Amino acid sequence: MNQHKIGEFLKHLRKDKGLTQEQLAEHFYVSSRTISRWETGSNMPDIEILIELADFYDVDIRELIDGERKSESMDNETKDTLKKIAEYATEESNKRKERLRTLLACSTCLMLVSYLLFGSEHKGRLNGMIPETVCDNIMSFVIGLAVASLALYALHCLGAFEKIGQWKKNRREEEH
Repeated sequence: MNQHKIGEFLKHLRKDKGLTQEQLAEHFYVSSRTISRWETGSNMPDIEILIELADFYDVDIRELIDGERKSESMDNETKDTLKKIAEYATEESNKRKERLRTLLACSTCLMLVSYLLFGSEHKGRLNGMIPETVCDNIMSFVIGLAVASLALYALHCLGAFEKIGQWKKNRREEEH
């Protein structure tokens, strides 16, 4: 798959429709910078957007993936299969996001409960049942866990995991 060729094809299709990058970005609810990255080949649209682009430009999805026009049109069965794949990918992405949100919420709750039980202002509530060093160690662990959860969530929101996946994919392609 030649991302640069696909990008040039997307640019050609947009210009044929007489649209600016900003107009296309508004239509697909993305930034004009995202459109620019698609058209330069530095990033590719998600599969679900790729299907929408094919419908929008009235081209075959295979034409988009190949970066050039073909004479044949895609049959409905293939299109339905690709839509199902896109739905599956979206569902998996949503599950991953939900797991990260749950991890963040649980670690935040754990931190709050730990602070109430073991925090410096509340050590008296345990009435000396647990040594102070143990309380300090528990609080250090819980704070570390909460910070790690927050960092993972922030990396996810910034798209770092997708970029790492793309980098790995590019490395595999370069090796072959």
